[in-house]
Amino acid sequence: MVKAALLGAAGGIGQPLALLLKQNHLITDLALFDVVPLVKGVAADVGHVDSPAVTTGYTKEDDGLKHALTGAEIVIIPAGVPRKPGMTRDDLFNINAGIVRDLIQGVAEHCPKAFVCIISNPVNSTVPIAAEVLKQAGVFDPKRVFGVTTLDVVRSSTMSAQAIGKPTSAPEYTIPVIGGHSGKTIVPLLSQSKPSLPESLFKDEEKLAALIKRIQFGGDEVVEAKGGAGSATLSMAYAGYKFASDLLSAAFDNKSGVVAPSYVYVKDSSDLQKEIGQEIDFFSVPVELGPSGVEKLHPLGKLSSHEQNLLKDCLGELGGSITKGVQFIQPKL
Repeated sequence: MVKAALLGAAGGIGQPLALLLKQNHLITDLALFDVVPLVKGVAADVGHVDSPAVTTGYTKEDDGLKHALTGAEIVIIPAGVPRKPGMTRDDLFNINAGIVRDLIQGVAEHCPKAFVCIISNPVNSTVPIAAEVLKQAGVFDPKRVFGVTTLDVVRSSTMSAQAIGKPTSAPEYTIPVIGGHSGKTIVPLLSQSKPSLPESLFKDEEKLAALIKRIQFGGDEVVEAKGGAGSATLSMAYAGYKFASDLLSAAFDNKSGVVAPSYVYVKDSSDLQKEIGQEIDFFSVPVELGPSGVEKLHPLGKLSSHEQNLLKDCLGELGGSITKGVQFIQPKL
């Protein structure tokens, strides 16, 4: 039914994400692309899983990117280098920006109407890069380009449960996360949790601050725990699949009422701009998904005074990250 292309499939995120995608009943053609030959082995390995999708591995040789993307209806991009100890955001940006640019050029040429889910960091900048490349090609559809911020939602749920002494097997806390996808740009709306978090958490300012910081900088926790040998890969693959699965269900399986926060183009939403409090082109917001991709941008809802301050800190950093991505493609702006 659906052809999915996974770009960066041999990496630490790509391999477990390929395994998860292989199990989705809507995917019948799973194209795995990477610049390293290992991707052929990943495709052969995942191909033994007893699910319908036919899995094929492609490298950059013999127009592999073209073959992987041609006919794709959803493209998921975890390609790039992971963050390592001592690596600045500029270091990460300078490498991954070029990778995303080149892959999106392939999307523009071979599957311009595909849904594009970008995992490659820094998402705050790589999504604007993708948009600019697609604009230059005349095929940008703001409803079909997503920055995957689901890991922030997953962490908010898990870490909030842990903070109040609940086992991870307890009923899931659904917590919207707005803003961006790094550090202080991540704004978890704990006050809007469903079910509600206990009032005692909000009265303990020290405990609340520690929880928010842990959610915002959860990636550092993983990098440190892995001793510099890697970053968040398994949890990111899980979160990436969770978003892709929601999108597939809403777009191709007629599932209604699917809402998931994602970093998307919001410039044309005047109501949301008023809520945010300043003009900004990209922002993570609860998105209602459907056959067109973004069907509706949900309002932010009522923010606590503490969350309003977090939003101000977010906006102070997010705009610069967006501009940096745009200027990577259009340096004279």
